[in-house]
Amino acid sequence: MTGLLIISLFVWWIIKDPTRQFAESIPGADNRGSDSASIGPPVVIGENFQQFGTSTSSLKGTWTRFRGADYDNIAKNSQPLKNSWTGNQPEILWSVDLGEGHAGPAIYEGKVYVMDYDEVKRQDALRCFSLENGKELWRRSYKVSLKRNHGMSRTVPAVSSDYILTIGPRCHVMCVKRESGDLLWGLDMVQKYKTEVPLWFTGQCPMIDGTKAILAPGGSAIMIAVDCATGKVLWETPNPGGFKMSHSSIMPWTLNGKKMYVYSAVGGVLGVSAEGADEGKILWKSTAWNHAVVAPAPVCFPDGKVFLTAGYGAGSMMIKVTPSGGEYKVDVLKEYSPKDGMACEQQTPIVWDGVMFAIEPKDAGPLRNQLICVSPNDVNKVIWTSGKDGRFGLGPYLIADQKMFLLSDDGTLTMIKPDSKRYIQMAQKKLFDGQDAWAPMAIADGRLLLRDSKKMYCVIVSQ
Repeated sequence: MTGLLIISLFVWWIIKDPTRQFAESIPGADNRGSDSASIGPPVVIGENFQQFGTSTSSLKGTWTRFRGADYDNIAKNSQPLKNSWTGNQPEILWSVDLGEGHAGPAIYEGKVYVMDYDEVKRQDALRCFSLENGKELWRRSYKVSLKRNHGMSRTVPAVSSDYILTIGPRCHVMCVKRESGDLLWGLDMVQKYKTEVPLWFTGQCPMIDGTKAILAPGGSAIMIAVDCATGKVLWETPNPGGFKMSHSSIMPWTLNGKKMYVYSAVGGVLGVSAEGADEGKILWKSTAWNHAVVAPAPVCFPDGKVFLTAGYGAGSMMIKVTPSGGEYKVDVLKEYSPKDGMACEQQTPIVWDGVMFAIEPKDAGPLRNQLICVSPNDVNKVIWTSGKDGRFGLGPYLIADQKMFLLSDDGTLTMIKPDSKRYIQMAQKKLFDGQDAWAPMAIADGRLLLRDSKKMYCVIVSQ
C-alpha cells in the first residue's frame, strides 16, 4: 500500500511539472515591478507645484547635464581648488534629505536641480535648491506608484538657460521652464512608445541639444527628438532591431564632420544622424555588443573608435566605425572580459591626457573596485592602479582644476592627481556615514555636490 502511494505521488509530480513556474535568473530582475501602465490611475505628469521661496545669487557656474557641459566629466573653467585638506576641510556647507535613490544633480547659476521620489506622497519630484545654502525653492511633482527596487530616482536632469528636462523612474519625461518651474509638457514613453521600464527603473539621463530634447525610448522608436518649447515630436527613429532602453545615456559624437547621437541599448549599439536631411536616421548599428544590463555611456574617440563597457560579466569592447562610400562600416577591434581589460559596472570612463580612467567592476578579480589607468589603444594593459587599499566600490568621479575627485560607497572623498604614469593621492577624508553613494557628482563655483542613497551634500573644495 505504501509503495502504491509513493508511485502515485511520483506520477502526479511528473504530470504537474514542478518546474513550470521557474524562470531564467537575470541580474537585477529581482523585485522588478510591472510597467507603469498597469499600476494605479493614469499619471498626470507635472500636475503639482509648490513654491517655497525665492533666491538671488552671484554664482555663475554651471554643470548642466550628466557628465557636464562637454559630456566628459571634466569641469573646464573651474576656479582654483585646494591642493590638500587639513582640519575640517573639505567642509560640508549644507545637506538635504532625499528619497532613496541615486539621481545626481545639475547646477545652473546658483541653483541646484535634482530628480527625487517622495515615498510618503508617492510622487516623482523635480526639486530646485539654492546652491548657496541648500534651501528648497520650488518643487514640480506628479503622483506615480513605485515599488521600491534598490532605490527609485536615478537620472540627472538636463538644463539649459530656458529649460529643464527630466526622466522619472518609470520613463515619464517632463520639461519645465528653468527659472519658474512652469510646466511645458510631459511624455509617458511607456504609453506612447511601448517602452519597457529597465531593471531597477530608468537610468537614462535626458539630453537637451539646442532647443531639442533627445531621448531613447526603445519600444517602437529607438530614438526621438522633441521640441522643448512645445512638446512637438520632431522626428522618430524606427526600431526594427527591437533594441530596448538601457541605463546608458545618449552621447553626441562628430565623426569626419558628421554629427550623430550614439546610444548603447539593450540589444546593440547604434549611431543616429543629428543633423542634415537624414536627421533621425540610423547611420550605423552593431549587435555584437549585446548585454542585459548596460549603465556606462559609450566613450567616443575622434578616430572612429567607440569604447563600450558594462557590468555583470559583460566586460568591454572596442569597436571602430568607418565611413565608407556614404555608408558606415562597424568592426569589432577587440572584446575583453572583466579580468582582462578595463571594464566598468556603473560609471563611465574619463579620457584625460591621452589615457582613460575608470573603476573596475566587482567581477574584475584582484582589481575589483580599484581605479585603473589604461591607454585607449590597449585597454587590457594597465598602466597603474590605486592598489588593493584604494578600492572605491561603484562610486562616481570627475575632474576639475587638474584634480580628480572620487567618492567611495561609504562616504569617503578622495582627491588624486590625474596622472598618466602613476597613482598620486593628494588627500582623503570620510565626509559622512554613507550607503550606496553611487550618484554622479557635479561641481560649480568651488562647490562639489555629492550624495548617498538618502542625502545630498554640498562640499566646499575651493581655495
